[in-house]
Amino acid sequence: MKFSILFFVSFFSIQSFGQFDVTAREQELCVLLDSVRASKTNDQKEFWNVQFKALLDNTLHEPTVFDLSFPKLRTLGVIDSPDNMVRIINWNVEQEDASQKYYAYVIHRESKTGKTKIFELIDNSMMLPGKPEETLASNMWYGALYYQIIPVEKGNKLYYTVLGWDGGTRMSNTKLIDVLYFTGSTLKLGYPLFKIGENTVKRVFFEHSERSVMSLKYEPEYKRIIFDHLSPETPTMEGFHEFYVPDMSYDALVLENNRWLLVEDVIGINKKQHIVSLSQINEKSGEVSSSSIDSKWEDPTGTGSSGSSDEVHVAVLPDANSTNTTNKNQKTVKKDENNPLNISTYKQDKKRKKEKRSSLTGDLSKTKKSKK
Repeated sequence: MKFSILFFVSFFSIQSFGQFDVTAREQELCVLLDSVRASKTNDQKEFWNVQFKALLDNTLHEPTVFDLSFPKLRTLGVIDSPDNMVRIINWNVEQEDASQKYYAYVIHRESKTGKTKIFELIDNSMMLPGKPEETLASNMWYGALYYQIIPVEKGNKLYYTVLGWDGGTRMSNTKLIDVLYFTGSTLKLGYPLFKIGENTVKRVFFEHSERSVMSLKYEPEYKRIIFDHLSPETPTMEGFHEFYVPDMSYDALVLENNRWLLVEDVIGINKKQHIVSLSQINEKSGEVSSSSIDSKWEDPTGTGSSGSSDEVHVAVLPDANSTNTTNKNQKTVKKDENNPLNISTYKQDKKRKKEKRSSLTGDLSKTKKSKK
Protein backbone atom coordinates (compact mmCIF):
# COMPACT_ATOMS: atom_id res chain seq x y z
CA MET A 1 0.00 0.00 0.00
CA LYS A 2 2.87 2.32 0.89
CA PHE A 3 4.49 1.93 -2.52
CA SER A 4 1.22 2.21 -4.42
CA ILE A 5 0.57 5.61 -2.86
CA LEU A 6 4.14 6.65 -3.60
CA PHE A 7 3.76 5.56 -7.23
CA PHE A 8 0.52 7.55 -7.47
CA VAL A 9 2.16 10.69 -6.13
CA SER A 10 5.26 10.34 -8.31
CA PHE A 11 3.17 9.67 -11.43
CA PHE A 12 0.92 12.63 -10.67
CA SER A 13 3.95 14.90 -10.19
CA ILE A 14 5.38 13.89 -13.57
CA GLN A 15 2.04 14.52 -15.26
CA SER A 16 1.74 18.01 -13.79
CA PHE A 17 5.36 19.01 -14.47
CA GLY A 18 5.44 22.09 -16.66
CA GLN A 19 1.76 22.69 -16.08
CA PHE A 20 1.43 23.45 -12.40
CA ASP A 21 -1.95 22.53 -10.94
CA VAL A 22 -2.22 24.11 -7.48
CA THR A 23 -5.21 22.06 -6.32
CA ALA A 24 -3.73 18.74 -7.45
CA ARG A 25 -0.34 19.53 -5.94
CA GLU A 26 -1.86 20.49 -2.62
CA GLN A 27 -3.79 17.21 -2.57
CA GLU A 28 -0.59 15.26 -3.21
CA LEU A 29 1.15 17.07 -0.37
CA CYS A 30 -1.84 16.47 1.89
CA VAL A 31 -1.71 12.70 1.26
CA LEU A 32 1.98 12.57 2.11
CA LEU A 33 1.76 14.76 5.21
CA ASP A 34 -1.20 12.74 6.50
CA SER A 35 0.92 9.63 6.03
CA VAL A 36 3.65 11.20 8.16
CA ARG A 37 1.16 11.99 10.92
CA ALA A 38 -0.40 8.52 10.79
CA SER A 39 2.93 6.69 11.04
CA LYS A 40 3.75 4.93 14.31
CA THR A 41 7.49 4.26 14.07
CA ASN A 42 10.40 6.62 13.42
CA ASP A 43 11.31 4.70 10.26
CA GLN A 44 7.82 5.09 8.84
CA LYS A 45 7.75 8.80 9.70
CA GLU A 46 11.15 9.32 8.10
CA PHE A 47 10.11 7.48 4.93
CA TRP A 48 6.98 9.57 4.37
CA ASN A 49 8.59 12.82 5.48
CA VAL A 50 11.36 12.42 2.88
CA GLN A 51 8.69 12.11 0.15
CA PHE A 52 6.72 15.06 1.52
CA LYS A 53 9.78 17.28 1.84
CA ALA A 54 10.96 16.51 -1.70
CA LEU A 55 7.59 17.39 -3.24
CA LEU A 56 7.26 20.52 -1.08
CA ASP A 57 10.74 21.65 -2.11
CA ASN A 58 9.76 21.24 -5.75
CA THR A 59 6.57 23.22 -5.14
CA LEU A 60 8.33 26.10 -3.40
CA HIS A 61 10.43 26.75 -6.48
CA GLU A 62 7.33 27.62 -8.49
CA PRO A 63 7.17 31.34 -9.46
CA THR A 64 3.82 31.73 -7.69
CA VAL A 65 5.05 30.43 -4.33
CA PHE A 66 3.94 33.57 -2.44
CA ASP A 67 0.40 33.01 -3.70
CA LEU A 68 0.20 29.50 -2.22
CA SER A 69 -1.27 29.28 1.28
CA PHE A 70 -1.74 25.48 1.55
CA PRO A 71 -5.06 25.63 3.48
CA LYS A 72 -5.55 21.84 3.40
CA LEU A 73 -2.21 21.19 5.12
CA ARG A 74 -3.46 21.90 8.62
CA THR A 75 -0.31 20.70 10.38
CA LEU A 76 2.02 22.77 8.19
CA GLY A 77 2.89 26.24 9.49
CA VAL A 78 2.85 29.04 6.92
CA ILE A 79 3.53 32.58 8.18
CA ASP A 80 4.30 35.79 6.30
CA SER A 81 6.03 38.96 7.41
CA PRO A 82 3.83 42.09 7.46
CA ASP A 83 5.79 43.51 4.51
CA ASN A 84 5.19 40.29 2.50
CA MET A 85 8.91 39.95 1.81
CA VAL A 86 9.51 36.85 3.93
CA ARG A 87 7.56 33.61 4.27
CA ILE A 88 8.42 30.77 6.66
CA ILE A 89 7.07 27.26 6.02
CA ASN A 90 7.63 25.10 9.06
CA TRP A 91 6.66 21.68 10.46
CA ASN A 92 7.74 19.16 13.07
CA VAL A 93 7.77 15.37 13.32
CA GLU A 94 7.43 13.93 16.81
CA GLN A 95 9.64 10.92 17.50
CA GLU A 96 8.80 7.80 19.49
CA ASP A 97 10.62 9.18 22.54
CA ALA A 98 8.50 12.40 22.36
CA SER A 99 11.43 14.45 21.06
CA GLN A 100 10.93 16.61 17.97
CA LYS A 101 12.55 16.95 14.57
CA TYR A 102 11.99 20.30 12.90
CA TYR A 103 11.96 21.30 9.24
CA ALA A 104 11.67 24.76 7.71
CA TYR A 105 12.02 26.74 4.52
CA VAL A 106 12.46 30.51 4.43
CA ILE A 107 11.41 32.28 1.24
CA HIS A 108 12.83 35.75 0.69
CA ARG A 109 11.53 38.11 -1.97
CA GLU A 110 14.17 40.62 -3.05
CA SER A 111 12.86 44.17 -2.89
CA LYS A 112 14.67 45.39 -6.00
CA THR A 113 14.13 42.53 -8.44
CA GLY A 114 11.07 40.83 -6.94
CA LYS A 115 12.80 37.47 -7.40
CA THR A 116 12.48 34.86 -4.66
CA LYS A 117 15.25 32.89 -3.00
CA ILE A 118 14.65 29.69 -1.03
CA PHE A 119 16.63 28.84 2.11
CA GLU A 120 16.31 25.55 3.96
CA LEU A 121 16.85 25.55 7.72
CA ILE A 122 18.56 22.30 8.69
CA ASP A 123 18.01 21.04 12.23
CA ASN A 124 21.46 20.44 13.69
CA SER A 125 20.47 20.76 17.34
CA MET A 126 22.56 17.72 18.30
CA MET A 127 25.68 19.69 17.35
CA LEU A 128 24.69 22.83 19.27
CA PRO A 129 24.44 23.81 22.93
CA GLY A 130 20.95 23.76 24.44
CA LYS A 131 20.61 27.54 24.16
CA PRO A 132 23.05 28.75 21.47
CA GLU A 133 24.15 32.36 21.87
CA GLU A 134 26.05 32.96 18.63
CA THR A 135 24.96 33.89 15.12
CA LEU A 136 24.05 30.72 13.21
CA ALA A 137 24.02 29.73 9.55
CA SER A 138 20.95 28.13 8.00
CA ASN A 139 22.58 24.68 8.09
CA MET A 140 23.27 24.95 11.85
CA TRP A 141 19.74 25.50 13.11
CA TYR A 142 18.56 24.67 16.64
CA GLY A 143 15.06 23.67 15.43
CA ALA A 144 11.74 25.28 16.36
CA LEU A 145 8.25 26.10 15.12
CA TYR A 146 7.90 29.81 14.33
CA TYR A 147 4.53 31.52 14.62
CA GLN A 148 5.10 35.28 14.20
CA ILE A 149 7.42 37.60 12.25
CA ILE A 150 8.13 41.22 13.28
CA PRO A 151 10.26 43.38 10.93
CA VAL A 152 12.69 45.81 12.57
CA GLU A 153 14.50 48.39 10.44
CA LYS A 154 17.99 49.26 11.59
CA GLY A 155 20.03 51.55 9.40
CA ASN A 156 19.21 50.62 5.83
CA LYS A 157 18.67 46.95 6.64
CA LEU A 158 15.68 44.87 7.74
CA TYR A 159 15.95 42.38 10.58
CA TYR A 160 13.06 39.98 11.09
CA THR A 161 12.33 39.15 14.72
CA VAL A 162 10.66 35.74 14.99
CA LEU A 163 8.73 34.16 17.86
CA GLY A 164 8.92 30.39 18.18
CA TRP A 165 8.28 27.24 20.20
CA ASP A 166 10.38 24.15 20.87
CA GLY A 167 8.88 21.01 22.42
CA GLY A 168 12.14 20.54 24.28
CA THR A 169 12.09 17.49 26.55
CA ARG A 170 9.50 15.37 28.34
CA MET A 171 9.84 17.73 31.31
CA SER A 172 10.04 21.18 29.70
CA ASN A 173 9.11 23.31 26.70
CA THR A 174 10.81 26.43 25.39
CA LYS A 175 9.52 29.65 23.85
CA LEU A 176 12.10 31.75 22.04
CA ILE A 177 12.74 35.04 20.25
CA ASP A 178 15.33 35.18 17.48
CA VAL A 179 16.39 37.46 14.64
CA LEU A 180 16.48 36.33 11.02
CA TYR A 181 18.27 38.43 8.41
CA PHE A 182 19.83 38.21 4.96
CA THR A 183 23.34 39.19 3.99
CA GLY A 184 24.43 38.71 0.41
CA SER A 185 23.10 35.34 -0.69
CA THR A 186 22.99 33.84 2.80
CA LEU A 187 20.55 33.70 5.69
CA LYS A 188 21.68 34.24 9.28
CA LEU A 189 20.02 33.63 12.64
CA GLY A 190 20.87 35.69 15.70
CA TYR A 191 21.61 39.42 15.90
CA PRO A 192 22.30 41.70 18.91
CA LEU A 193 18.92 43.43 18.98
CA PHE A 194 18.01 42.58 22.60
CA LYS A 195 19.10 44.89 25.42
CA ILE A 196 18.75 43.18 28.80
CA GLY A 197 20.00 45.44 31.57
CA GLU A 198 23.67 46.06 30.80
CA ASN A 199 23.92 43.16 28.36
CA THR A 200 23.05 42.78 24.70
CA VAL A 201 22.13 39.31 23.42
CA LYS A 202 21.36 37.80 20.02
CA ARG A 203 18.36 35.65 20.96
CA VAL A 204 16.21 34.93 24.00
CA PHE A 205 15.01 31.60 25.44
CA PHE A 206 12.24 30.92 27.97
CA GLU A 207 12.33 27.36 29.30
CA HIS A 208 9.38 26.31 31.46
CA SER A 209 7.56 23.30 32.85
CA GLU A 210 5.83 20.94 30.43
CA ARG A 211 2.78 21.19 32.69
CA SER A 212 2.39 24.94 32.20
CA VAL A 213 1.54 27.19 29.26
CA MET A 214 3.55 30.36 28.69
CA SER A 215 2.24 33.35 26.75
CA LEU A 216 4.64 35.10 24.35
CA LYS A 217 3.12 37.46 21.80
CA TYR A 218 3.69 40.70 19.95
CA GLU A 219 1.37 43.67 20.57
CA PRO A 220 1.78 46.02 17.58
CA GLU A 221 -0.27 48.80 19.17
CA TYR A 222 2.29 49.04 22.00
CA LYS A 223 5.33 47.97 19.93
CA ARG A 224 6.23 45.36 22.49
CA ILE A 225 6.64 41.62 22.90
CA ILE A 226 4.84 40.76 26.14
CA PHE A 227 5.37 37.52 28.01
CA ASP A 228 4.71 35.69 31.26
CA HIS A 229 7.36 36.08 33.92
CA LEU A 230 8.55 32.64 34.98
CA SER A 231 9.50 31.60 38.51
CA PRO A 232 10.29 28.23 40.13
CA GLU A 233 7.36 26.43 41.74
CA THR A 234 9.28 26.45 45.02
CA PRO A 235 12.48 28.29 46.03
CA THR A 236 14.38 24.99 46.17
CA MET A 237 13.71 24.48 42.44
CA GLU A 238 15.64 27.59 41.41
CA GLY A 239 17.80 26.85 38.38
CA PHE A 240 15.80 23.76 37.38
CA HIS A 241 13.81 25.25 34.51
CA GLU A 242 11.57 22.20 34.11
CA PHE A 243 9.90 23.45 37.31
CA TYR A 244 9.44 27.08 36.23
CA VAL A 245 5.87 28.34 35.70
CA PRO A 246 4.16 31.70 35.04
CA ASP A 247 3.83 33.68 38.29
CA MET A 248 0.96 35.98 37.21
CA SER A 249 3.24 38.92 36.38
CA TYR A 250 4.39 40.11 32.96
CA ASP A 251 7.54 41.49 31.39
CA ALA A 252 8.01 42.92 27.91
CA LEU A 253 10.61 43.66 25.29
CA VAL A 254 9.73 47.13 24.02
CA LEU A 255 10.91 48.40 20.64
CA GLU A 256 12.90 51.58 21.23
CA ASN A 257 15.52 53.06 18.90
CA ASN A 258 15.28 49.98 16.68
CA ARG A 259 16.14 47.46 19.36
CA TRP A 260 14.27 45.47 22.00
CA LEU A 261 14.63 46.75 25.58
CA LEU A 262 13.54 44.67 28.57
CA VAL A 263 10.88 46.33 30.75
CA GLU A 264 9.82 44.43 33.86
CA ASP A 265 6.43 44.28 35.57
CA VAL A 266 4.29 45.65 32.75
CA ILE A 267 0.50 45.58 32.73
CA GLY A 268 -1.15 43.14 30.36
CA ILE A 269 -4.15 44.62 28.56
CA ASN A 270 -6.88 42.51 26.99
CA LYS A 271 -8.34 43.90 23.81
CA LYS A 272 -11.99 44.86 23.98
CA GLN A 273 -14.09 42.50 21.91
CA HIS A 274 -17.40 43.75 20.51
CA ILE A 275 -18.23 40.31 19.13
CA VAL A 276 -17.78 37.17 21.23
CA SER A 277 -17.56 33.72 19.63
CA LEU A 278 -19.29 30.83 21.38
CA SER A 279 -18.90 27.12 20.69
CA GLN A 280 -21.38 24.44 21.66
CA ILE A 281 -21.79 20.70 21.13
CA ASN A 282 -24.93 19.32 19.54
CA GLU A 283 -26.05 16.59 21.98
CA LYS A 284 -27.60 14.49 19.21
CA SER A 285 -24.95 14.67 16.51
CA GLY A 286 -21.91 15.43 18.67
CA GLU A 287 -20.85 18.14 16.22
CA VAL A 288 -19.36 21.41 17.43
CA SER A 289 -21.06 24.54 16.15
CA SER A 290 -19.95 28.14 16.55
CA SER A 291 -21.95 31.33 16.83
CA SER A 292 -21.20 34.99 17.49
CA ILE A 293 -23.00 37.36 19.84
CA ASP A 294 -22.79 41.07 20.51
CA SER A 295 -20.89 41.69 23.75
CA LYS A 296 -22.34 45.18 24.13
CA TRP A 297 -23.62 45.82 27.65
CA GLU A 298 -27.34 46.53 27.97
CA ASP A 299 -28.73 48.92 30.54
CA PRO A 300 -30.73 46.79 33.03
CA THR A 301 -33.20 49.64 33.56
CA GLY A 302 -34.39 49.20 30.00
CA THR A 303 -33.20 52.62 28.87
CA GLY A 304 -31.33 52.27 25.62
CA SER A 305 -31.71 48.50 25.62
CA SER A 306 -32.96 46.48 22.72
CA GLY A 307 -36.13 45.65 24.60
CA SER A 308 -39.03 47.86 25.60
CA SER A 309 -38.01 51.10 27.28
CA ASP A 310 -40.93 50.63 29.69
CA GLU A 311 -39.52 47.42 31.09
CA VAL A 312 -37.45 47.84 34.23
CA HIS A 313 -35.34 45.00 35.61
CA VAL A 314 -35.52 44.79 39.38
CA ALA A 315 -33.18 42.68 41.47
CA VAL A 316 -34.92 40.01 43.54
CA LEU A 317 -34.17 40.65 47.21
CA PRO A 318 -34.21 37.92 49.85
CA ASP A 319 -37.01 37.92 52.39
CA ALA A 320 -36.25 40.24 55.30
CA ASN A 321 -36.95 37.55 57.92
CA SER A 322 -34.72 35.03 56.23
CA THR A 323 -32.04 37.70 56.01
CA ASN A 324 -32.19 38.38 59.72
CA THR A 325 -32.11 34.68 60.48
CA THR A 326 -29.13 34.22 58.24
CA ASN A 327 -27.31 37.10 59.88
CA LYS A 328 -27.94 35.67 63.33
CA ASN A 329 -26.68 32.27 62.33
CA GLN A 330 -23.57 33.60 60.66
CA LYS A 331 -20.46 33.27 62.76
CA THR A 332 -17.10 34.73 62.23
CA VAL A 333 -14.66 31.89 62.13
CA LYS A 334 -11.24 32.84 63.35
CA LYS A 335 -8.59 31.01 61.42
CA ASP A 336 -5.98 29.17 63.38
CA GLU A 337 -2.72 30.79 62.43
CA ASN A 338 -0.81 27.92 63.98
CA ASN A 339 -2.47 25.34 61.75
CA PRO A 340 0.05 24.39 59.04
CA LEU A 341 -2.80 23.26 56.78
CA ASN A 342 -4.32 26.72 56.70
CA ILE A 343 -3.02 28.03 53.40
CA SER A 344 -4.34 31.54 53.93
CA THR A 345 -2.02 32.06 56.87
CA TYR A 346 1.10 31.36 54.88
CA LYS A 347 2.97 34.61 55.32
CA GLN A 348 3.78 35.02 51.72
CA ASP A 349 2.71 38.64 51.51
CA LYS A 350 5.20 39.69 54.17
CA LYS A 351 8.02 38.19 52.15
CA ARG A 352 6.62 39.12 48.72
CA LYS A 353 9.50 41.51 48.11
CA LYS A 354 11.94 38.62 47.95
CA GLU A 355 13.81 38.48 44.66
CA LYS A 356 11.85 36.91 41.80
CA ARG A 357 13.60 34.18 39.93
CA SER A 358 13.32 33.98 36.18
CA SER A 359 14.06 31.45 33.46
CA LEU A 360 14.39 34.20 30.86
CA THR A 361 17.74 33.36 29.33
CA GLY A 362 19.91 34.59 26.60
CA ASP A 363 21.37 33.43 28.98
CA LEU A 364 19.34 36.14 30.76
CA SER A 365 18.94 34.39 34.10
CA LYS A 366 22.45 35.62 34.81
CA THR A 367 21.84 39.20 33.75
CA LYS A 368 18.32 40.09 34.81
CA LYS A 369 18.02 42.52 37.69
CA SER A 370 16.23 41.55 40.85
CA LYS A 371 12.57 42.48 41.12
CA LYS A 372 11.86 44.38 44.31
